[in-house]
Amino acid sequence: MTNREKMHQGKLYYPSDDSIMQEQLKCLDKLYDFNMTRPTEMDKRNALLKEIFAEIGDDCYIEPPFHANWGGHHVHFGKNVYANFNLTLVDDTHIYVGDYTMFGPNVTVATAGHPILPELRQQGYQYNMPVRIGRNCWIGAGAVIVPGVTIGDNVVIGAGSIVTKDIPSNVVAVGNPCKVLREVNEKDKEFYFKDCKIDYNDL
Repeated sequence: MTNREKMHQGKLYYPSDDSIMQEQLKCLDKLYDFNMTRPTEMDKRNALLKEIFAEIGDDCYIEPPFHANWGGHHVHFGKNVYANFNLTLVDDTHIYVGDYTMFGPNVTVATAGHPILPELRQQGYQYNMPVRIGRNCWIGAGAVIVPGVTIGDNVVIGAGSIVTKDIPSNVVAVGNPCKVLREVNEKDKEFYFKDCKIDYNDL
């Protein structure tokens, strides 16, 4: 089995393999082009995102700078996904994000890990596990999502949380390590922040 094949099967592999590096550098060149666009060049940005992502739906927006190990080459976005600045996607294998999900500033989603055994790390070995984020989630500023995690639909991940385990749908989860705080409930239909009421007539 080649190193390229091992990348997407959760196996230990050598990421500095020449064939991998050549392909990766081409992806990073395109990411560089995206990050160098002007704010007025929205059409150019959208065209580049469709070129560099594995999949990307309509009406997605990523605020530069955007960082990705493979430039988004292994990233699958649904429609209406929003990402604030400094989104970091360690996309050495696949990252899946559902429709209408939002990322706050400085969020990191990592698929790559390294063995605990020092001798293997010294030799440069790596493994990758896919990450799945559901539909209509809000990932708060500075959150970190580690390899192999699945987050359900309609989830809020609190700012600064470190998500090390799967999170079910329809919950608010916070902390380090990130844990479910509560379910999304009837009160959330009345208040959008602390004691601030939702005025549905004004929406």
